[in-house]
Amino acid sequence: MRLRTLESFGLIKNGLLYSYPSLQNNLDADIVVVGAGISGALTAHALIENGYAVTLVDKRDVGQGSTAASTSLLQYEIDVPLYLLAGMIGEKNAARCYQAGIDAIQKLDNLLQVYQVDCGFKNKKSLYIAHSRNAVKNLQQEFKIRDKYNLGVQWLSARDVLAKYGVVCYGAILSDTAASMDVYKLTQELIQINLKKGMQVYDQTEILTFETHKTRPVINLKNDSKIRCNKIIFCTGFETTKMLKEHVAKLFYTYACVSETKIELPEQLHHTLLWDTHDPYTYMRTTEDGRLLVGGEDSSINFPFFQNHIKERKSMALIKKVNHLIPGIHFIEDFSWGGSFGSTKDGLPYIGQSPEFKNALFVLAFGGNGITFSVQAMEIIPLLLKGKKHALANDYRFGR
Repeated sequence: MRLRTLESFGLIKNGLLYSYPSLQNNLDADIVVVGAGISGALTAHALIENGYAVTLVDKRDVGQGSTAASTSLLQYEIDVPLYLLAGMIGEKNAARCYQAGIDAIQKLDNLLQVYQVDCGFKNKKSLYIAHSRNAVKNLQQEFKIRDKYNLGVQWLSARDVLAKYGVVCYGAILSDTAASMDVYKLTQELIQINLKKGMQVYDQTEILTFETHKTRPVINLKNDSKIRCNKIIFCTGFETTKMLKEHVAKLFYTYACVSETKIELPEQLHHTLLWDTHDPYTYMRTTEDGRLLVGGEDSSINFPFFQNHIKERKSMALIKKVNHLIPGIHFIEDFSWGGSFGSTKDGLPYIGQSPEFKNALFVLAFGGNGITFSVQAMEIIPLLLKGKKHALANDYRFGR
């Protein structure tokens, strides 16, 4: 057994890129964004672009929460299939949410080009495979509704997938739009860009309590300092479930491992994300430096004392699945890790105001689409601050 740390591959590869001071005194601010992960970084960027003065705070080092554990797959697909989501919120609304994912990937690509952010962003395709014969019927139903709304899909037979990708399955949907990148690196660099534009950043700054019912909210820090501001934007992911009475998400622990470099794969897999119809699903992608990353094996149970043992067992299960999907592959694990995430009943995020808190907005990008949901929040949050509506705000509202 190879002993590795519990840290994610992205964090080990990049290290602590930048460091920021903790807040040790009282502060008067305009908008405070709580949470310096990818959601906080993108939201803060959008606010800066819209002329707001932003203060970004986090109780950890920047990007050290769920963002550090992210496997950085960018898919327009939502964790709930389109045909099922259509039954929950209506077919047109569901298709709009899926299209928003496609738009988000394209907008993120444009953002990175404008600011010349080097985070390994690469446009790819996505292959959604049926893991069993019983899964084919539902996957074909999913293909038909995606095709109906021109989401850029193609149906591939099991034979086609095996011939082109070397992957064993029972049929698949090939989607034109997907991408991969280093989300930890993007978070770090985006915060640096906005720091130079005047954004204040404080890490290792833990919030004890907050008062949002006042005309100007007050944030009370653990060190007895206070922040007074006009608005608070919470981008605190799964940890937000502790402060909300509304049950917005189910929490789970997910796992990932990555191979050594120069793993031999069919060429097309270097340009394609892959995930299956299992529940929970298994997913994989290649990295910039020629590794194969595989994730899944979600669990609602995690015992911190046995965390390393559980991680090793989950990693073995993931490698077994890889060997089944890609016969003849020689996967040697180099790193493995786990992280806490959340999922909602409809696969959609919560972006907007909770009736439980005045003078506060939330960007809770749960599920496997956290990055694309956060990109969508870049448009939604500034509009809400101006008292305007966004087409997606109703689908992502609290109390739904």
